[in-house]
Amino acid sequence: MGEVTYIDAIREAQREMLREDESVFIYGQDVGHFGGAFKATQGLKEEFPDRVLDTPISEDAMVGAAIGAAIEGMRPIVEMQFADFSSIAFNQVVNHAATYFWRTGTSIPMTLRLPSGGTPGSGPFHSQMMEALYSHYPGMVVVAPATVGDAYHMLKDAVAFADPVIYCEHKFLYRWLKAENYQSDGLPLNQARITRAGKHATVVTYSAMVHEAVKAAEELAKDGWEIEVVDLRCVKPIDTDTIMASVARTGRLLALGEAFPWGGVTAEVVSRVAGEGFHLLDAPPVRLNAKDTPIPYHPNLWRAHRPTPETISDALLKLLNF
Repeated sequence: MGEVTYIDAIREAQREMLREDESVFIYGQDVGHFGGAFKATQGLKEEFPDRVLDTPISEDAMVGAAIGAAIEGMRPIVEMQFADFSSIAFNQVVNHAATYFWRTGTSIPMTLRLPSGGTPGSGPFHSQMMEALYSHYPGMVVVAPATVGDAYHMLKDAVAFADPVIYCEHKFLYRWLKAENYQSDGLPLNQARITRAGKHATVVTYSAMVHEAVKAAEELAKDGWEIEVVDLRCVKPIDTDTIMASVARTGRLLALGEAFPWGGVTAEVVSRVAGEGFHLLDAPPVRLNAKDTPIPYHPNLWRAHRPTPETISDALLKLLNF
């Protein structure tokens, strides 16, 4: 196939699903002839003119319409231009889509694509990680692919799923992350992956932070430290078994995320390990997140705001030397 990118994987998965299933359609702002804000739907309108549909600038109306279509048997893929803007549709997502099956017995097979995370210069309104917010609510599945293969296969799995899925695609990975093809290891949607094996400490993370954690682990390997990196892939439901098995091997845990520190996925990971695997730990578990401030515009400030391989390495060294 040659070299493909993370955004190519998202586009191609959507193309194949449109070809394979007439109930699938794509709905969002500028997803038609413009090809989407990040070109994730480029060329699809020409191939599927009646099923790649531009919407008004109303995230609330977009999701409401998609829920109605799902009730009638369709499988909508809703693209938000930025994850941050999904908060405008929050009521539709958590009070309608998430609860509908439990109230009526009718499934809502809707996939909500959220371009997530920061890039230099994006600032506070176009850089947020929203996965913890949606994970709080029963009835939602929340995924965050970190590889080209997962971007492709997890999107196809999400659309085939009977319940609403929040698909958090990281903008920083769109064109930077490349692979030879879309192959994956065939893991179920809700299973974590051991991205890098190790024995001295475990880093549990997801999305773009997987790659930052691997960079830190490779740097520490020069001094003989073997760091295990666990890619959650799916944050709701969370694969506690894989996390516990890794901590049992290493005895130390760093929970790493790009999101804000208050609550969130890293807090959930630490809570579960402390509550169910305290006897496995040789040191107190550690969390590392972005700073507890709005996300800054300036590229240098943005880099200081989120975890980097350097700050991850520093946190791991403190953990290893406890």
